[in-house]
Amino acid sequence: MYPNLYFLFQDLFGIEISALKLVNSFGLMVALAFVVASALLRKELLRKEKEGLMKPTQKQVWVGKAEGPLTWISSALLGFLLGWKVLWLLLNASDLFTGISPPQRHLFSGDGYPLLGILGAVVFGVLRWREDMKQRLDTPEQKSVMVHPWERTGSITMVAAIGGILGAKFFHLLEYPDEMVAFFREPSLQGFIGGLTIYGGLIVGGLTVAIYARRNRMPFLHLADATAPVLMLAYGIGRMGCQISGDGDWGIPNTNPKPNWLSWAPDWVWSYPFPNNVNAVYGPRPAGYTGKLITENDPWPIFEGFGTYLDPGVYPTSLYETIMATAIFAFLWSMRKRWRVPGFMFAVYMMFNGLERFFIEKIRVNAEMGFLGMTLTQAELISMVTFLGGLTLAILVSRRAAASGR
Repeated sequence: MYPNLYFLFQDLFGIEISALKLVNSFGLMVALAFVVASALLRKELLRKEKEGLMKPTQKQVWVGKAEGPLTWISSALLGFLLGWKVLWLLLNASDLFTGISPPQRHLFSGDGYPLLGILGAVVFGVLRWREDMKQRLDTPEQKSVMVHPWERTGSITMVAAIGGILGAKFFHLLEYPDEMVAFFREPSLQGFIGGLTIYGGLIVGGLTVAIYARRNRMPFLHLADATAPVLMLAYGIGRMGCQISGDGDWGIPNTNPKPNWLSWAPDWVWSYPFPNNVNAVYGPRPAGYTGKLITENDPWPIFEGFGTYLDPGVYPTSLYETIMATAIFAFLWSMRKRWRVPGFMFAVYMMFNGLERFFIEKIRVNAEMGFLGMTLTQAELISMVTFLGGLTLAILVSRRAAASGR
């Protein structure tokens, strides 16, 4: 496992760049997921507009009107952060990141270069003010411009990201109430970043995108269809981050012998101890495995601050989900031009999403709860609702299309 890029470069290339300890492997993969999703969504929205399925909308904009002090101040704040904190971290990385304390502890401390921060604030603020003044006219005027659907890709991605992260954290705290109590007793940015539930992200992120689409007069079903394969691939990339970092999204202990049909694959595909996982799990866990310290006799390197492994090994469910999500994406992407009924693509995505997550939960570590006499995890319950919701949507849009003669 590579908790951050520092250990990846150190292990694979023998290069030690202390500043790379700030780049968390999981966070990097999540960022990559958003970049890839944004690029594919833009492509789909462009295709749908060319086919006449989505149309540009009018928007009123001001020409020659200064953006004002808030813009100048925000630029100055960015300059202050770069000068005060970022430069300090980069120039002192080799000294700061030598202990076992996480780099985030330095990131959120009050240490830095205050004078360079003030200098950065002045430079960035003045540059933004000058740029604003260049565009200013004596008599600003309001014009109507056409905004194409694909031009809203960045805004859609940003709205989905903000709503998704907030929703993922909220649902995680609902699933683990002890963490919610601890978070509100001692709130911290690091405490907020750790622990996310994907279904919370999908639900809240989807709602925020739906609100955005309504406010900007975008046909929601066509937009949902465009996002369906993209969401599946982004999910797979995110799960790849879970696998690379070993963030705890693994399965239950697996002491069963590897089946013959999987003889071609390496042993870690069947059962994996997640050495040097980012959580540095140590000691017994209720799920049935124990975190142990890596020794010199073990076949893995010892990464400072993360040198533990799981005994016995567990199902690498994040790897399985990456494979399944990629396969589902490939299928949905291949069918996007064939399924012409608005909403049908998204309905199939919901069904696949629900099925995939429901069955993976059978071998995955998660908190269980009682529901109508059944013992389920939160993800199992939501996955069933997701599947049934997708099935219902598929029936409704198909009947509507048949009634309209499409």
